[in-house]
Amino acid sequence: MSAPVSAVSAVSAPSTVTVTVTARRPLTARVDEFRLEPAAPGVLPGWTPGAHLDVTVPGGGAGEALVRQYSLCSDPADRSGYTIAVDRAADSRGGSTALHELATVGTPLQVGEPRNHFPLTRALNYVFVAGGIGVTPMIALAAQVARSDRPWRMLCLARTTDAMPYLPELRSTFGGAVSFHGSSGGRVDLAAELADLPRGTAVYVCGPGTLADDVAAVVADQPAVDVFTEQFTAPDTSGETTSFDVSLASSGETFTVPSDASVLSVLEDHGRLVASSCREGMCGTCEVEVVSGEVDHRDAVLTPEERAENESMMVCVSRCFSGRLVLDL
Repeated sequence: MSAPVSAVSAVSAPSTVTVTVTARRPLTARVDEFRLEPAAPGVLPGWTPGAHLDVTVPGGGAGEALVRQYSLCSDPADRSGYTIAVDRAADSRGGSTALHELATVGTPLQVGEPRNHFPLTRALNYVFVAGGIGVTPMIALAAQVARSDRPWRMLCLARTTDAMPYLPELRSTFGGAVSFHGSSGGRVDLAAELADLPRGTAVYVCGPGTLADDVAAVVADQPAVDVFTEQFTAPDTSGETTSFDVSLASSGETFTVPSDASVLSVLEDHGRLVASSCREGMCGTCEVEVVSGEVDHRDAVLTPEERAENESMMVCVSRCFSGRLVLDL
């Protein structure tokens, strides 16, 4: 049984702000752009290229509010509003469908403060690989690199040019730095597109399916080339699961996490409320520092280097290899 509210220890949830949909326009047959401006006078919290926004979608699913993450694709210097683009995917979990059906001009929405798990790193050269709606975080990232005068290019992938959001704007702004491959003419040859990259290149990938894995495999043997990924599909968490113990460093309490439950749900059952949002290992809201124990990382947020450091975990999906975790809670 959960502890009474008065006994709950909580990690503060990210603050939210009310915004209003002030403009909406179609970008492709499936993707619409939404302009969100503060409902009350003032400016919105700042953000950096690569950041995403938690948007609470009322009336999604079975009538319950849903929280979904969308990359910001406007100018970070413009704090008068946020711009997001939403793909109404056939396999939508309810959020994109609800936004397309319910968020008209004048609709109020709740959004969290922007968070960034896809920031621009220092590099000598940049390559951006954008699959469809995965172009959204790339827009501000590319603009930042363009201002730095570092060499860069972007490869946009979609079935046809009509299905690629923001392609006309990107070509108009950046010219020959942006190329396009349409899958209607066959799969892109990533090995050819990403061959012989200069040392010190950072490759940014965002898109559906296995695109990130395919890019990583192509450049794996190239020296001093790093890959940074973001994805909009939940990671596969269907691997083997076993029970383990989780201890709280602040109190010494230890709870057992059964094979069919998450660390997050067990903490909640014992009155320890951790801020969370997507509960699918995609948004990074529930990140908790790890004091000891070997984490079985199953999220889509941490980089391979961050996973190897074993200093934090997403308690909504990640588990334990060592039988016991001690968390900084």
